Amino acid sequence: MIIDCHCHAGLGDGLTGPWDTSASLDAYLRRAAKAGIRRTVLFAAFHSDYAFANREVARIVASQPDRFYGFAFVHAERDRGRVSDMVRVAVQQYGFVGIKVHRHDARISREICDAARLFHLPVLYDPVGETSVCELLAEQYPDVAFIIAHLGSFADDWHAQLAMIDHLVRHANIFADTSGVRRYDLLEQAVHRAGASKLLFGTDGPWLHPGVELAKVQALEIGRADKAMIMGGNFLRLIRGVQRYPRKLGVSARPNRLPEVLPDWWAVRA
Repeated sequence: MIIDCHCHAGLGDGLTGPWDTSASLDAYLRRAAKAGIRRTVLFAAFHSDYAFANREVARIVASQPDRFYGFAFVHAERDRGRVSDMVRVAVQQYGFVGIKVHRHDARISREICDAARLFHLPVLYDPVGETSVCELLAEQYPDVAFIIAHLGSFADDWHAQLAMIDHLVRHANIFADTSGVRRYDLLEQAVHRAGASKLLFGTDGPWLHPGVELAKVQALEIGRADKAMIMGGNFLRLIRGVQRYPRKLGVSARPNRLPEVLPDWWAVRA
């Protein structure tokens, strides 16, 4: 089953570009069906109120629960103090299985990572080229899975994407998605150096064509099993441990110490 782990949906409330204006799924769904994409992870377009936007995405997910997964979009600064509540609502009421964060809004925060840890959620983070943050995320939250969008840079920042590959190799909880990666040689290098278990297929839909994005993964000279991991298996592994009603977790005196019970995805190493 092919799963697109990166797609926006719904209306934004800005008018600076498609990313904060409208993310209609009409053309995307036709193209995805033709490409053989069975399921898609949805999260909001950029919005000034992500609690509202997440609710709208939840309605889309609920309309086709066998077709869509939902991620809660949060703003590290504007939603400060309410991130945990937003995530709780998204997980317990909407059935969402992850968190989406974008550096365009604000840098990722401890509050977001703590919420991800509490509910055992993966975090899809676009660092806009600031891939050095992966070192801190890996050390401080080794039990949280971080999916770094666009191999670290939608803007074709070669330095950032090359550094991102090093993070994939060195850190068990750092992953990357393939959406918008135009330098195919770097995508190829990532899979050969870090392994297929560290990459997830994504499109950055509805604005990028899902068939074109999928073709990059299909072109990789790797085995069928490895392609299956990238095109869906890795995502399913990362959401396997989501806890809708978790026990409150204590704060370790050594935040970089590995937990005694590791999540399921830890067992699959590059």
